[in-house]
Amino acid sequence: MITPAAIVAVASSAALVILGLALLLTVWRVVAGPTLPDRILALDMLTGIAIGFIAVIAVKTGFFLYIDIAISLGLVGFLATVAFARFVLSRGNIKSPPSASAAKGGAKRRRARRTEG
Repeated sequence: MITPAAIVAVASSAALVILGLALLLTVWRVVAGPTLPDRILALDMLTGIAIGFIAVIAVKTGFFLYIDIAISLGLVGFLATVAFARFVLSRGNIKSPPSASAAKGGAKRRRARRTEG
């Protein structure tokens, strides 16, 4: 019969593998994210993944003081997300970069304004 300790060991190893995959995909989103809000959301997700790693390590090692560290990281991550959101709102530029056709239309409008004035 399988012991509860063996089940916890297998489950925590599987969780670490899944969290590692999520970490890689999220780092890719931070690097390749087309807009600033995408990158901010990915950084918030990285905080959540780090909290997951800390919790799994706490269960795996039996050293539950790590849970306090995870809670503290969650609070700091929340404050960082709020600060980034306020930064994005103050910039007022949360849209993705314009396409090539929109850029050409903007150039035509600028030329038309120059000839009028």
